[in-house]
Order: sequence, then C-alpha cells, then structure tokens
Amino acid sequence: MTRSDNKPLFRSSSEGRVALLETRGRQMRHSLTASEQLLWSRISGRKLGVVFRRQVPLLGRFIADFLAPARRLVVEVDGAYHVERARADATRDAVLARAGYRVLRFEAQLVVCKIEAVVACIRAEL
Repeated sequence: MTRSDNKPLFRSSSEGRVALLETRGRQMRHSLTASEQLLWSRISGRKLGVVFRRQVPLLGRFIADFLAPARRLVVEVDGAYHVERARADATRDAVLARAGYRVLRFEAQLVVCKIEAVVACIRAEL
C-alpha cells in the first residue's frame, strides 16, 4: 500500500531499524568522543589515500565508528566500558567478516597515547 507520492504507508521492521540506525549515526557524528575526534583528524579527507566515513550504519544492524567502503575496512574505537562487551563485539566482528568486512579495534586510550602507531596500523591494513 502506498500514498500518492509512492512512499509506503507502513515501514517493515527492517526499514524502521535502518531509519533508526541512520538517525542514530547522524547524532553520533555530531558527538564524537575525544579519541574518535583525534583519529578522525588523521584519517579524514583521503589522508590515507582512501575515503573514510564516520558513524556509518552497516548491514541494517550496526553502526561502525569509521568505514573505508572501497576497502571494506571498519575501524572501531572502544572505550573502557567495552571490556564488558567483548563477547558481543566478537559476534559483531564475525557477522561483519561474513559480509566481507575486515575490522580493526583500538582502545580509546591507545588512540590518544599512540595515535601514530594506530594510524600506521590502519595504513598497513589498507
């Protein structure tokens, strides 16, 4: 069933989830953590030779901190609270791997203290 402007009157649950992720990603792009801001300043604008996007909805289920779509590389910056999410992160990484994405994870403290090493690791993976 559609309206006169050809937009559906009802969204499927997956369409609703995608819209929610897009809205949440947009909000997150405007409120990066200090470590995410620092990393973004080093990888944005093709500084590593590829385009990175930030806070990108993926597979209708996740929001990636940073994504290089052309290389199918996801870069995640994990805060201290992520220690408790190790199992969920492993599951998420496996789902992304099955979809053809490679995932690099860095602790926020490492990004802040050793940004050049983090950037070198990302460059090597590219």
